[in-house]
Order: sequence, then C-alpha cells, then structure tokens
Amino acid sequence: MGETPVLRAAVRSDVPRIGALMRRSVLELFPRFHDERETASAAEHLTVPDVVLVDDGTYYVHEHAGEVVACGGWSVRDKLYTGSGARPGEDRLLDPATEPARVRAMFVRGDRARRGLGRALLGECERAARAAGFRSLVLVATLPGVPLYRAFGFREVARVPVPLPDGTVLAGVSMEYPLT
Repeated sequence: MGETPVLRAAVRSDVPRIGALMRRSVLELFPRFHDERETASAAEHLTVPDVVLVDDGTYYVHEHAGEVVACGGWSVRDKLYTGSGARPGEDRLLDPATEPARVRAMFVRGDRARRGLGRALLGECERAARAAGFRSLVLVATLPGVPLYRAFGFREVARVPVPLPDGTVLAGVSMEYPLT
C-alpha cells in the first residue's frame, strides 16, 4: 500500500470524501456483525458527515494518495452519534469539568482495517480532549468498532440499542475511557 497515510484535521472540502469513506466502510465491515437489512440501514443513516465536528476542528482524516482511508473525531457537543435523530440541546457545548467528551464517527476503509489507523485517530482524540480540559471520553460503539475501542482501553458500560430513523435497531455498546 506504500506510504503511511497522513493524519490531519479534516476541512470542509473533505466532507464528500468522508461521506464516501463512511459508506464504503459500513458496506465492507458491517456484514461481519450485522444482517443485510441492518447494514443497509447503517449505510444510509450512519454515513452522513457531521460538519459541526469539522467546523469545531475536532474531526480528523487519514489521507493517502488523495483518498481518505480513515476518519474519526471527538466532540465538545452533546450528540453521541450521527443517525440518532435530532434532539433538543445536542449542539450544546459540554462542560469539560463535569461532562465527558464524545468520540464520534470513526470509520476505516475495509482494506485498511487493523493497521493502526483507528488507534492513531483515538490517540489524537485523547490528546486533544485532554488539552481541552476533559476528564473522560464516552462513545456508543457499533459492533465493528468494539474490538478497537477495547484494545485502546475503553471500558464497556452497557449494551444499548442504537435506533435508526427507519426503525432499524442496531446492537451497540456504551463505552468510556478515563483521561486522568
């Protein structure tokens, strides 16, 4: 595959490539954990890039040869995942002294999985959230991401349903990671 992909902050012009990567990642990796209906629903509802993360400067991409091959980030806002539907107050800024930052929208191209890209993205999220004063990170993982988060040191809090707008419900795992 050549050189190591470059990790950098995402910019607005990356958004179409991020969306394409998200969809490709779901279609390549979800079938190992989810049935055809769940995969199709996730490909539609979980693959819409959240430009707020890009604008906040908390979303990152791994780029190689002009392609986005992995992406992910963290949020200072009160939204756990894309596809959860709009909730009042989800754009509210979190209080780093009392609330955890959210890890959001982690995706990797299937042929780049298990090569350290997700770990590097999480490391950048950890560094930046700690620098912003946060004391912990939380996330709701879909099943393909659970092994990465566990290996990084996230602890399972609870098994949770991940309802999507079309009524499909994915299995999910609520996880946390201390920054102190």
